[in-house]
Amino acid sequence: MLPDRHRTIDFFTEDALPTPRMVPAEAELIAAEHLGITARAQALGSQQDANFLLHTDDGTPAAILKIANPAFGMAEIDAQDAAADLIASTCPELRIATVLRRPDGRPRRTTVDTENGPAVARLLRYLPGGTLSGPRHLPPGTVAAMGTIVGKVSTALRDFRHPGLDRVLQWDPQHADRVVAKLAGHIDEPDRRTAVQTETAQAWAHVHKLAATLPSQAVHLDLTDDNLIRCPDSRPPMPDGVIDFGDVTTSWAVGELAVSLSSMLHHDGIEPHHVLPAVRAFHAVRPLSPEEADAVWPLVVLRAAVLVASGRHQAAVDEDNAYAKDALDHEWRIFEQATSLPLPVMIRLIRDATGMADVPARAAQAGAPVRPLLRDVVADDIAVLDLSTDADSLDHGAWTDAGTEARLVTSALADGAAAVATRYGRARLTRTPALSAVSTATVPTGIDLWLGRDAVVQAPVAGKVLTAAPGHVQLTYDAQVLSLSFPHTAQPVVTTGATVQAGEDITHLSSGTSVHVALRDADGPAAPRLVRPEYAAGWLALTADPAPLLGLPADSGRTRERDLLDRRDAAFATVQEHYYANPPRIERGWRHHLLSTDGRSYLDIVNNVTPLGHAHPRVQQAVSRQLRRLNTNSRFHYASVVEFTERLAALLPDPLDTVFLVNSGSEAVDLGLRLAIGTSGRHDVVALREAYHGWTYASDAVSTSLQDNPNALATRPSWVHTVDSPNSYRGRHRGPDAVRYAPEAVAVIDELAAAGRPAGAFIGETFYGNAGGVALPDGYLAQVYAAVRRHGGLAVADEVQVGYGRLGHWFWGFEQQQAVPDIVCVAKAMGNGHPLGAVITSKAVADRYRDQGYFFSSTGGSPVSSVVGLTVLDTLRDEDLQGNAARVGGHLKSRLEALADRYGIIGAVHGSGLYLGLELVRDRVGLEPATEETAELCDRMLDLGVIVQPTGDHLNILKIKPPLCIDTTAADFFADMLDLALTQLGHSR
Repeated sequence: MLPDRHRTIDFFTEDALPTPRMVPAEAELIAAEHLGITARAQALGSQQDANFLLHTDDGTPAAILKIANPAFGMAEIDAQDAAADLIASTCPELRIATVLRRPDGRPRRTTVDTENGPAVARLLRYLPGGTLSGPRHLPPGTVAAMGTIVGKVSTALRDFRHPGLDRVLQWDPQHADRVVAKLAGHIDEPDRRTAVQTETAQAWAHVHKLAATLPSQAVHLDLTDDNLIRCPDSRPPMPDGVIDFGDVTTSWAVGELAVSLSSMLHHDGIEPHHVLPAVRAFHAVRPLSPEEADAVWPLVVLRAAVLVASGRHQAAVDEDNAYAKDALDHEWRIFEQATSLPLPVMIRLIRDATGMADVPARAAQAGAPVRPLLRDVVADDIAVLDLSTDADSLDHGAWTDAGTEARLVTSALADGAAAVATRYGRARLTRTPALSAVSTATVPTGIDLWLGRDAVVQAPVAGKVLTAAPGHVQLTYDAQVLSLSFPHTAQPVVTTGATVQAGEDITHLSSGTSVHVALRDADGPAAPRLVRPEYAAGWLALTADPAPLLGLPADSGRTRERDLLDRRDAAFATVQEHYYANPPRIERGWRHHLLSTDGRSYLDIVNNVTPLGHAHPRVQQAVSRQLRRLNTNSRFHYASVVEFTERLAALLPDPLDTVFLVNSGSEAVDLGLRLAIGTSGRHDVVALREAYHGWTYASDAVSTSLQDNPNALATRPSWVHTVDSPNSYRGRHRGPDAVRYAPEAVAVIDELAAAGRPAGAFIGETFYGNAGGVALPDGYLAQVYAAVRRHGGLAVADEVQVGYGRLGHWFWGFEQQQAVPDIVCVAKAMGNGHPLGAVITSKAVADRYRDQGYFFSSTGGSPVSSVVGLTVLDTLRDEDLQGNAARVGGHLKSRLEALADRYGIIGAVHGSGLYLGLELVRDRVGLEPATEETAELCDRMLDLGVIVQPTGDHLNILKIKPPLCIDTTAADFFADMLDLALTQLGHSR
């Protein structure tokens, strides 16, 4: 019996749609006898069809055998195949699972008998790479790529017509309310069933209002993580293929996007805001209308509700369908995420993401009141309390103190303010935890008031009292609702339902009372007092700044972060790159924390520029004090430059007793090389490969890092000669064989001398920082230093990154090598963020500089720089930060080594103290660098509250160089988040 060619499915006339029962042996027989392919069949999961992967004898995938549900007619199969062919021809950059054809062009398909009737079986193109299914976290780039594909498919199918599209599917959002009504009874848990029914009703009501304005067209309607195929070997996984056209129909075009978005919500670490890159990407390819933008999230909710109801139904009627049963948990997670915020909030968030917001969210404000909210209190009597990252009152870590807000309010009231008011829409840093894997609610949707004297709260305009109860009043304010919350001991003098005139008493409050004031849209949800920054644009679009009710100016809003980045790119040379594609805006730091304007605290794992920690009070006070007195150049005579250079020289062994002061590590290395060349009279220099020394002419000339300059080795001037990076992990000589690096370097130095070009200097980091904190082989520097000196050259040590106690067990890196250089270059840590560098050498070498002329640095060694340098040395000593580097660094390294035992991608843990490197590889034998995985990990860590970046020529090493004040709690947080991120990104043994 053949299926009716013109019949199409109507879900509501079917009792159930169990998958065709077919075992692999039967599938192999169908393929061989009817479709012309002899292969082994492997069953694949499906909700309603039977799918098999066909392998040739050598295991090579040959095709997909798809046996459609018997409920689907031939016209529907024709439509599916035609739609696939159309997309394949329209979008050649996409791989599409088209039907395979016979030599005469006919589809390779047949009709087979199943226990539920005849079904169409056909061969489809197999797409290697695998799907995006599973719990693995989807990074923003993957999410955006999914949105792009959905947009391309939607565009390709816009004008597609076919009789087989005239179907009534349970997955069609146009029927979502009916599907849930039919299947909700299969949800056994009463609370879940009620939730699904309630959310469906709310979402359907919203969509129903828009339905007439939503364009319809042919849609794939199942562009989910299960049906988008990743490009083989793409890292992170990037989709470029589309399979399973079984749900092709005619429906609302925007439903295509909603279906895809919903499938993202079950992945590890994914929340609603994480899918916005897909919305933007879709909108860029196939622009949404305002009505479609407003329908996106209600359709996501409807899709989630249908998934839950249908999944329970399918598991009940098709008990052997493991695929359907396995999906139940993640379908519920999709529903939970889809309904985790009120619909109006997500609708406004999508408007904002697509540039359709009516007004910038933070510019929303209330109309002018007829009377001020507080009688006889004028704006000049109100102190505005700034709790943002810009607030001076939050210096010195005050934001970490739970009592800061109360202290600041008490102080302002004591100074005579009639009231103290917070600001609307500006993230409160006082509500920010120092360490958190997710952002916290920091953005206020109203303002808080504290009264410094007795006050009468009066109606600002005529309106109706919606609610009046002890501690709470709500009344209309034009098209908005004004909410007042105060202690329950205070009684309103109005009653629910009453009409009030402008200036009429609402309540009487005594001095010391706090009041929360909020304005929201009358038809919008009640807003929490504080919301998370990722959702602030959605919440603030539904609220307004109540400040004008007090006579204060409304918040003018802040520069959008994207706009600020665009301004940066326009005025600031783009070669001066920034971390991250979409970086947080960092405007404050404290110790080992960096704070964004959204009120998010990030653990700083990269800032070796600030060894004492950010915003150290001693440095700030020393700089401020000196700037009030004198700042000039070192040709003047003052004490601080003498005291600082004496202290610095005393930290080095003999004969290093003379100091030059400059402004940066680049300048220090440049000067160090000039000293060596000038003293030796030899212009050739030997440098290590895979090293970075700076950006000046000389320091760049000896920089050989391919990451900093891909042409570094090819563009070196002729006077620079390089020797192998003495990397004992991934260099030419590994493990015990690393002892061979030194003799080979010595041989190069000897050969140069034999050729009449003896090296005037050898320069190298004393602990291989740019390679990720790899220790040099024992005795390496002693042998190389001896060789260069034997031919009249000098040894230059670059301590810019590793010096100043960071290694924990040694103050200087050369101490680990038990070798003393002739010239030491240092910077970074010296100034704790202030531009300060130094070159320390012997008096004999320093005096030879006069042969080259006069040396002067305008601000190197200035009074301020010298005072900063002294303060950093004092604090390093007084706070035992070198000891802390040894203790906390040792603890952290042990945590990282434990992770290496669990995750195969961790190839090695390098380093000492708080100069560590976590090297990521795809293969622990071949050591293939996991470059893309490292970048993805850094992005995921940012989302988890940690700033960490890659280093090394392959950018596959996490550079771990936090401020030396980091404590064990923060180190454990870093290790815990790294553990979590590696799991979420699918890494394991």
